[in-house]
Amino acid sequence: MDPQTLTELLDVAVLDRLDRIDDLAGDDLARSKALRKEGFSAEVTAALLTQAQLRTEAAAKLGPFADDMLFTRDGLAQATRLPVAAHHARRLIGDLPEDTTFRIADLGCGIGADSVAFAGMGAHVSAVDADEVTAAIAAFNLRHLPDASVENTRAEDVDLDEFDALWFDPARRTIGKADKRGSTARITDPDAFSPSLSWVIEKAGAAKAAGVKLGPALDHDLVPEEAEAQWVSHNGEVVEVCLYFGAARQRPGRGALVMGERTLLVHEDDLPDEDEADIGELGKHLLEPDGAIVRAGLVAALCSPLQARRLHPKIAYLTTDVEPSGPASAGVTAYEVIDVLPAKVPSLRKELVSRGIGSVVIKKRGADIVPDQVRRQLKLPKGDKATLVFTRLGERHVVLLTQPV
Repeated sequence: MDPQTLTELLDVAVLDRLDRIDDLAGDDLARSKALRKEGFSAEVTAALLTQAQLRTEAAAKLGPFADDMLFTRDGLAQATRLPVAAHHARRLIGDLPEDTTFRIADLGCGIGADSVAFAGMGAHVSAVDADEVTAAIAAFNLRHLPDASVENTRAEDVDLDEFDALWFDPARRTIGKADKRGSTARITDPDAFSPSLSWVIEKAGAAKAAGVKLGPALDHDLVPEEAEAQWVSHNGEVVEVCLYFGAARQRPGRGALVMGERTLLVHEDDLPDEDEADIGELGKHLLEPDGAIVRAGLVAALCSPLQARRLHPKIAYLTTDVEPSGPASAGVTAYEVIDVLPAKVPSLRKELVSRGIGSVVIKKRGADIVPDQVRRQLKLPKGDKATLVFTRLGERHVVLLTQPV
């Protein structure tokens, strides 16, 4: 979105029409024609329909707050989910005594999701973003919070010494031409982030308390020794890794937080000694660890509490003879193992057809396959549903026929 379009979108009459966009029936083409007939320009009409679509998509992250916000597509992609933002706020702010002024800088605030959580917990928030349009959208989204302000400037130009805590969310997408959906490309080089990861870590390490939000694919070698690195999943989806410094750090090293119906914290201190990490035969159940635990390299930490063992030293599946229970079961999805089938498609198809299976969910680890391609090759007739797991037992490539527990 360019500044001129945003200026037109922020007109009171246009915002009012956005809030009533559901009054328009039909598909986007029909709604576009209706808006043009009402006198809106082509640019404003396109912006209205885009914002309506983004608000719908944002509901999964931001709940009912999304209905009162504006977005860019990149800003929504990088925005923090509301429960995760609340977790960030608890880590950085804690329990504030009454009449205490706690100042936090949100550096790279994007559309303002984390600032909403910080201000909601009583902090005075100074949010900044280097992109003019993004900063203006953040200011709109934070307009109801008197203790939050937004400035269009670079994080590198902010006096960081005046704050009690710093929150960094460096931009990790390119500036330039977007695709048809309005998204730009991801940046993989940490020093090409804006601001660069090296600068962020230097400033975070010197702060009283700091957090750094990054993509979950972060290389473990980039985690500073003095930091706590926590990979986070929410409702089964790995959403981020956060580096915590100073007073926000609780346990140095790698950890994983599983958020959803149940919550689970796993830390590298929970890992067994290397000679105690069991690798054994396939049991009655196959356990698929949560993605945050896998990303953090903490799969073996689940073995003892779940009475489980690893199938292979380099594959993130566990197996057990008992159905998983207890707090650690929040960190896995369990499948009952029905049988071990051959990995070659013709033989596999024959086995599945003979069992009346016609619909399959395909999972893989340690197997060089493309699930959609295998599904097409199987050409199964209609039948029962099952989950196929392509993996390895020792050096042997197999397919596990399973059903979710």
